Amino acid sequence: MVREINSKFLKKVDGFNLYKSVSNLTDAKEFLLIKKPDLILLDVFLPKENGIDFLKWLRSEEIEVDVILITADKTIERVQEAFRYGALDYLIKPFSFERLKEALHQFKERHYKFKKSKVIEQDELDRLIINTNSSQDEESYTKGLNKYTYKSIWDEVEKSDYKYFTAEDLSEKLGIARVTVRRYLEYMDKDKKIEKLIEYGKVGRPQYKYRKN
Repeated sequence: MVREINSKFLKKVDGFNLYKSVSNLTDAKEFLLIKKPDLILLDVFLPKENGIDFLKWLRSEEIEVDVILITADKTIERVQEAFRYGALDYLIKPFSFERLKEALHQFKERHYKFKKSKVIEQDELDRLIINTNSSQDEESYTKGLNKYTYKSIWDEVEKSDYKYFTAEDLSEKLGIARVTVRRYLEYMDKDKKIEKLIEYGKVGRPQYKYRKN
């Protein structure tokens, strides 16, 4: 049931296709001999098996694939083990669809950046590393804001070619609700990272536009 839910989640994220969904390590290993996915979403608790053993097998076989752990195992030992064997991210159940989407977007951005580049500068690498935000500290966020959502929105603002943009523009590009995007833009405005402009029309509510400072 959980596998089916995650599969449906994945289909809602642009740029991703589900190759295969399996419930045991034998099927997973056999499938990897046929297909070469870019990313594996891996649980720890499998019937009579442990997903971490599969992660270790991938590394010992030098199979070039990235892995995001999606599991109910919240023990520090397991989390550390996952990262030591090269997991990109670790999502503890129950998690929100937004959190999964942010993990996938982080992976996709890094994947394509590495694919088209031969060298990279430190500041760009820092921006791409999952769970890293050099300009913001988690404690600085006001209650109800999420650092992953903040980073997704800010990254889009930074690379935007628009002289001005709206919450609707970013909402459409990122697949995040407009009201959510607007909350984060208001926070960025207070933090002086962007500037808000109010455009009054002949009828209806005023339109809020933003630009980078």
